[in-house]
Amino acid sequence: MKEVLRSVLPDGPCILWRHRIVGVTVATGRQRSMGVVELSADRQRLVRLMTGYQNGNMEDFNDLYAALEGPLKRYLWTFVHDVVTVEDVLQTTFLQLHRARHTYIPPRPVKPWVYAIARHVALMHLRSHRRHKEVPPTEALPDIPIPPEVEKLGNRRLVQRLLLELPRAAQEVLVLHHMLGLSFAEIGRVMGISPGAAKVRAHRALKTLRIRVGELGGRT
Repeated sequence: MKEVLRSVLPDGPCILWRHRIVGVTVATGRQRSMGVVELSADRQRLVRLMTGYQNGNMEDFNDLYAALEGPLKRYLWTFVHDVVTVEDVLQTTFLQLHRARHTYIPPRPVKPWVYAIARHVALMHLRSHRRHKEVPPTEALPDIPIPPEVEKLGNRRLVQRLLLELPRAAQEVLVLHHMLGLSFAEIGRVMGISPGAAKVRAHRALKTLRIRVGELGGRT
């Protein structure tokens, strides 16, 4: 059920739609195979919405929020593994986005810019809670997306658990590239590394995940 979170921002009242979730949805095969034209149209729409939001159009903000909420939740799961905390970090991300909205320069892609903000917010959260390590119980694991390269191995719950056991940086690059569709150049800008380093991290993380699934019998 949706509940409306009203946040009083520096420029006046703004409505953020907040969802209480039990997990993060899995991208369908059709979504993962989105064509280049379709992807380009999606990026152009986000640029249009972000530009409208910069000019004070709150309808564009609401549409922007709706478009980015799901992908951001998937990304934030690589930092925090708790539903309520993800929601809190998500709201802080949009607050910071509001404050920094005039630093966005169109027609640059919106998602890498937003993910960089989300990354900063999530890292600040982790630093402020470094003594409280969040370890989700198995039964509470979210229905996070799985890279298509390992999804065919079977046993989705096992793959999800092993994905969460990877080092955070490995989770992050897998989610950004294989699940959210960012290029290695875009990932480099988000994470502050070179495109080559992002590609190497993704390859190594996927290889590790594939080996671990095989060791534990992904088809059982």
